Amino acid sequence: MAGPTLRDVAKRANVSIRTVSNVVNGYAPVSDELRARVQTVLDELGYRPNLIARNLKQGRTGMIALVVPELDVPYFAELAREIITAARARGYVVMIDQTDGDGDRERELLGRDSRATLFDGLLISPISVTAEELRGRANKVPIVLLGEHIFNGSLPHVAIDNVAAAREATTHLLDLGRRRVAAIGDQPYATGETAQLRTTGYRQALARAGIEVDETLIVSTPHFHRRLGAEAVQRLIALPEPPDAVLCYNDLLALGAIRALTRAGWRVPDDVAVVGIDDIEEGQYSTPSLTTIAPDKGELARRAVDALLETITAAEPSGPPPEIVVPHRLIVRESTAGEQPA
Repeated sequence: MAGPTLRDVAKRANVSIRTVSNVVNGYAPVSDELRARVQTVLDELGYRPNLIARNLKQGRTGMIALVVPELDVPYFAELAREIITAARARGYVVMIDQTDGDGDRERELLGRDSRATLFDGLLISPISVTAEELRGRANKVPIVLLGEHIFNGSLPHVAIDNVAAAREATTHLLDLGRRRVAAIGDQPYATGETAQLRTTGYRQALARAGIEVDETLIVSTPHFHRRLGAEAVQRLIALPEPPDAVLCYNDLLALGAIRALTRAGWRVPDDVAVVGIDDIEEGQYSTPSLTTIAPDKGELARRAVDALLETITAAEPSGPPPEIVVPHRLIVRESTAGEQPA
């Protein structure tokens, strides 16, 4: 049995078919009273728009792509879930691709006949491709950037304030009375912008506390993986003056660090307090549970999807690409506060 049509809704609401279409598609301005009346009828009749027909009429596929470096990194997996939810609420399907951070794979998306042209737009967290390459791409598929590799106003960009996030995490450790705070995860090379911003926040927090930076306490890692966090903390506790706290640039590094500290007989947080960034679910169930900086992943996903859809539907840019900063918060758990009463 066929579902209700626009004509059915218009007849029940006593309005024109065009008015119903405007409400459904969010086109022309409609008064709040009229919109509410039409929406009530839409809900009563259980009207569902024919998204395939609508997209074909508008020359679109109804699909967007999310392109990330590593899908098995929990942060990206959790973000992908939020993006799928946000896109579904807006009538879009999300396909996911993984580049492994390989520059050639990222550049494949920029070609005239690349698979990117199968989609109405891309949400991409690039590692190697440059802003100039994106601007000069052969295809003109709309793009919104995630992460910090490119954030110079060349394209819409959605991220947290990484400097503020690392500064807040470091300040939390200092407020606990820790004075030899190490940092794990710096990446002092061209594709390490996120890490570099977090190092800046770390340095700022120490400077504000009047503590001189000990460069031996900053350990670089090529990736944000558990194993590298464990290896980094092994180097740190072997120092003549080991740290009493560690800022890890993501939760996976922090979990690896906690494992290595525990195996070496160090108590967390009694001997060394540990904080991460990302608030992945795994951190809630580690032993001890992990203090972390939590980006609002749901808000990040919604803002990113909305920015992409605005780019897709805009006839031409109405101004400079938006730079969207999503809020974050510190979640204090056992790795800095110790075991809490049940």
